[in-house]
Amino acid sequence: MRAVIVDCAIYRDGRRTDGPADFSDALDEARAVGDAFLWIGLHEPTEEEFSMVTKEFGLHPLAVEDALKAHQRPKLEIYDDSLLMVLKPIAYEPDGDTVSADELMVFVGDSFVVTVRHGESAPLSDVRRRLEAQPGVLRQGPTAVLYAVSDAVVDHYIDVAGELQIDLEELETQVFAPSGNAESQHTASRIYTFKRQVMEFRRAAGPLAAPMTRLAGTGVPFVHAESQPFFRDVGDHLTRANEQVEGLDRLLSDILSAHLAQMGVRQNDDMRKISAWAAMAAVPTMVAGIYGMNFDHMPELHWVWSYPAVIVLMAGVVVGLYRQFKRRGWL
Repeated sequence: MRAVIVDCAIYRDGRRTDGPADFSDALDEARAVGDAFLWIGLHEPTEEEFSMVTKEFGLHPLAVEDALKAHQRPKLEIYDDSLLMVLKPIAYEPDGDTVSADELMVFVGDSFVVTVRHGESAPLSDVRRRLEAQPGVLRQGPTAVLYAVSDAVVDHYIDVAGELQIDLEELETQVFAPSGNAESQHTASRIYTFKRQVMEFRRAAGPLAAPMTRLAGTGVPFVHAESQPFFRDVGDHLTRANEQVEGLDRLLSDILSAHLAQMGVRQNDDMRKISAWAAMAAVPTMVAGIYGMNFDHMPELHWVWSYPAVIVLMAGVVVGLYRQFKRRGWL
């Protein structure tokens, strides 16, 4: 069990204190003190490992099932003895234009916080250090942890949205680059891949709006009454992130439409050029085909000037067609 416990500490009056090594005894001590709480952080526990935590903290079976299986939408669930907040931290790899989402569960109850993390992104050690440097915030109890974790996840949404915006501007430059640019050969595929990454972002950030609105209101158990302004601030940041990603999605759709329109225009230009050259090749082919027939009685067949006359005729028609097509922009 120790392998999955990232950190376990008791916080009293906004400050970290030494406590028993066993989290069960630590929880009893935190509840006995009255103004303290226990924060235990877990990383990808198995069912057997998590069963000890479930029994000790009295977590609801449905919430435990969500924590073990993962693959949940961001949500806020309220049970008799605790509440469960599901968050989806995201990571972005600019080299591969890849957005990946992990999962983070926060259980809040009477004098305890349990965080369960799935995936390698969004470790909570930095969040814990920042909170421990702000005793005034930590005095709000488990609610402070729920706020700090939510704030860190949402702030990273904004950072990722900014990185996506930069890469999207580069992609837009490629789309409107000259057609001879070798980098534009796979532009449609990259636009589609980019759009899927934006969709992954939206699946992580979009559903979180309703839980944040609920936390910013009143009547949510296990949430400190004075924390509403903090959750409203997180909600404002989330709205900003969602607006950014929606703008990216709309811009991607416009870029894809523009790229397809460009491809259509280029194909039409190519077809016009092919048709023009085919027309110019058809005239001498037709004349040569007629005079290549083995008939005895054909006009000018035995005339001494027949060959040069036919050559001049074919050349004149081809030159006339070329000038006509050139004037109309087909060549």
